[in-house]
Amino acid sequence: MRLDSATVRFGARTLWSDVNLSLDRGEFLAVLGPNGAGKSTFLKVLLGLQRLNSGTAQVLGKPVRRGSHQVGYIPQHHQLELETPLRAKDLVAMGLEGHKYGIPWVSRRSRARIDELIDQVGAAEYAQRPVGLLSGGEQQRLRAAQALAGNPGLLLCDEPLHSLDLNHQRAITELIRSQAVDRGAAVVFVTHEINPVIKHVDRVLYFARGDHRMGTVQDVMRSEVLSELYQSPVEVIEHKGRLVVMGEHSEGVHHD
Repeated sequence: MRLDSATVRFGARTLWSDVNLSLDRGEFLAVLGPNGAGKSTFLKVLLGLQRLNSGTAQVLGKPVRRGSHQVGYIPQHHQLELETPLRAKDLVAMGLEGHKYGIPWVSRRSRARIDELIDQVGAAEYAQRPVGLLSGGEQQRLRAAQALAGNPGLLLCDEPLHSLDLNHQRAITELIRSQAVDRGAAVVFVTHEINPVIKHVDRVLYFARGDHRMGTVQDVMRSEVLSELYQSPVEVIEHKGRLVVMGEHSEGVHHD
């Protein structure tokens, strides 16, 4: 994945500008920042859903396009309708490469892959249940399994830990990380909370106030760096291995 001088504007407002980033297979990028800073828009650019005002974006060596089977996507949580005519296992099966419409025919090998993913995200006990009857956290685990089913080269995650308890946050984060390391995918992980993913992160991209900072966790998550980015005093405190960001802004606080 590569962006060169990438800029997005909405009218007179510049959401972010001059983003230069090269993300290799096997790397884990955490994208942080307050609401409205452009985190989800960043993912939309990589999905081919938002055009750049200037600059270029490539995914796996090719210009960004919609619907690439090489890109997996875990969206922000939204509750599925009660009447959704799918079992939990069917939802995961729809993530298989090449099956974009309806419930796919699944080979024995694919069934084994689906069962493996369902077990890894802790969804085995409700794999046969209608997805509309499941809780938000249960549905989100299935979306993670669905996005991983096709072994994507790039995995885009938009707040995938929302609605999950700490144990399942840990399990899904470790599953996503193993997807990057063991299967050679790059991971872009949008989150409000750095702590559940901090041990897996290679680099951080932090958006705020139309600007951004990028580097390792140690480079970016520092009082002086975030104070400059927010243009107001910010204090970053490490407590028992967790980072807490405190400042005058009401958003962008990263803690459990």
